[in-house]
Amino acid sequence: MAEVLVLVDHLEGKPKKVTYELLTKARELGTPSAVFLGSPGQSAAALEGLAKYGAEKVYVAESEEIAGFLTAPKAEILAGLIDDKNPVAVLFPSSVEGKEVAARVAVKTGSGLLPDAVDVDADGTATQSVFGGAVEVRSRITTGTNLVTIRPNSTPPVEQAGAAQVEQLPVQLTEGAKAARIVDSVVESAGGRPDLGDASVVVSGGRGVGAAEGFGLIEALADSLGAAVGASRAATDAGWYPHQHQVGQTGRTVSPQLYIAVGISGAIQHRAGMQTSKTIVAINKDPEAPIFELADFGLVGDLFTVVPALTQEIQQRKG
Repeated sequence: MAEVLVLVDHLEGKPKKVTYELLTKARELGTPSAVFLGSPGQSAAALEGLAKYGAEKVYVAESEEIAGFLTAPKAEILAGLIDDKNPVAVLFPSSVEGKEVAARVAVKTGSGLLPDAVDVDADGTATQSVFGGAVEVRSRITTGTNLVTIRPNSTPPVEQAGAAQVEQLPVQLTEGAKAARIVDSVVESAGGRPDLGDASVVVSGGRGVGAAEGFGLIEALADSLGAAVGASRAATDAGWYPHQHQVGQTGRTVSPQLYIAVGISGAIQHRAGMQTSKTIVAINKDPEAPIFELADFGLVGDLFTVVPALTQEIQQRKG
């Protein structure tokens, strides 16, 4: 079968869940091979997981130059690998960095790019949710290599052992790839909750929570479910919750298995960031709120009564 490359999204060498999702999807398209780009020695921590989820090969390029600069070195190495191996497709995580690397690779290889796909068929046809989720589009690339970025949680990761045969790649970068250097970086404390982009369950609060203190209810419900916490733009603009948790067209795009919208009216800006979620539950006191048009399950009621009761019930059932 033709080779399918998967760009490994990792933190200090540990692959993120989306990488295993991409490897699972790659198995439907051809023979999956992972591409690990990072600092010297980091790949050792990734090999076991990559093998567990089906990577037959692992192309490794490790250098301080990769970690010390922005996305250009990664794109340059990956473009060279594509020219050498001629894969049938390359799958990228639909993260900020993943999409930028994919765009740079598309320019370097003269290939088409399909961003933010939620599925890819065996023939390379991708399904995308566009115009704020109002339209579903099915597209195919006709020029160059199939480059597709896929949203997290679009494919459940399934284990299937692979050989994970390591092949080292040379790191020979042009001066252009080193034009923008990283001079400092700060790793935000993750706390006890999953990352918003990777979480399989997300609980989001909106204007209806009334104040920053109201997010205590949202956090308690999220913690009872092992979920990430999100917020609408109205809530983050009001300073009730940090902006990095904003879900929407101008914030984060999420696609969890379960999305609970609490006190969120459901404006198109917010819907664009979450409506590909597998199951949507809405809690709002306004029965005419637009969010109910999108929800699989809706509960009309005062969130200050509903949410604590729901949290208590979940905790009791968990024992």
